[in-house]
Amino acid sequence: MHVTHLSLADFRSYARVEVPLDPGVTAFVGANGQGKTNLVEAVGYLATLGSHRVSSDAPLVRMGADRAVIRAAVTQGERSQLIELELNPGKANRARINRSSQVRPRDVLGIVRTVLFAPEDLALVKGDPGERRRFLDELITARSPRMAGVRSDYERVLKQRNTLLKSAAMARRHGGRSMDLSTLDVWDQHLGRVGAELLAQRLDLIATLQPLADKAYGDVAPGGGPVTLEYRSSVGAGVEPARTRDALYEQLIAALAEVRKQEIERGVTLVGPHRDDLLLGLRGMPAKGYASHGESWSYALALRLASYDLLRGEGNEPVLVLDDVFAELDARRRERLAELVAPGEQVLVTAAVDDDVPGVLAGRRYAVSAGEVERV
Repeated sequence: MHVTHLSLADFRSYARVEVPLDPGVTAFVGANGQGKTNLVEAVGYLATLGSHRVSSDAPLVRMGADRAVIRAAVTQGERSQLIELELNPGKANRARINRSSQVRPRDVLGIVRTVLFAPEDLALVKGDPGERRRFLDELITARSPRMAGVRSDYERVLKQRNTLLKSAAMARRHGGRSMDLSTLDVWDQHLGRVGAELLAQRLDLIATLQPLADKAYGDVAPGGGPVTLEYRSSVGAGVEPARTRDALYEQLIAALAEVRKQEIERGVTLVGPHRDDLLLGLRGMPAKGYASHGESWSYALALRLASYDLLRGEGNEPVLVLDDVFAELDARRRERLAELVAPGEQVLVTAAVDDDVPGVLAGRRYAVSAGEVERV
């Protein structure tokens, strides 16, 4: 699978830009702040309906514009599709596939698949659990686009349940009458059902990803491993997550019952996938806090390369995006990474200067300056 043409209107710094793309390597070269990352960010948005740089759509719309449009032609085998996303901050986004307007934005998921590595990925190792949960859930959705609906359902149920708990907590604090919490049992059932589906997918992903991540770390930093991936569930200290959806459901329901008093006191849901973490181990120690800066970079890179190998092995090779990463790597890691990704069907690279792009990644080059993109 590869993108053959990218068109942007009022996206970030671009009033309008048209960029033809080929299979193989394409590098966007330009000084910081000139708009090169905006191009690959748009490709990533098509794959995830989100940005790797910001948490909302508003910054993606060019200043002074009401909306932004990302349009791309995509080829997979003998099939070509045209997809379009219209970003409307504060309103519902819109989507079109082959010019049909009868689709939802999440129907676009799965047409473009990307694995994107960027400086922000250091947070996968050093950052908060939310960074690692997002990594897992975006990869789950790339494998199975229907999971976008499951994730949306979980967020909706969690929001409703938290609203009920918050109201109950405020009533207690202000000496009012106790609220009728009979509906909390209903929300528990919903949270358990959807949460079990999400948990089952995460656990399956980690089991599949573990050997790939260990291999990828060895490829990037020979002799530096091994690495381990361990899921830390919020169902209770020392409790091993169940493996089947039915068992996970029962485990979640039991855990919610156990902490209900605390939840009512605090006004928030304390158990569920939104409270879990992925523990990253390196040579038997937690990577967070123990890994050096270079080891942390190698670990983050290994997670992305493992994701790439996983998706490629499942029959639809993703676009690999390397956003300003070579400047962050030492010469050895830079060359190892370049050798590993060079055979990819489509590799998009951004760099501040030509020298940051290893020679093995020869291909199409674009110069990016002040919002202008020119073939060189």
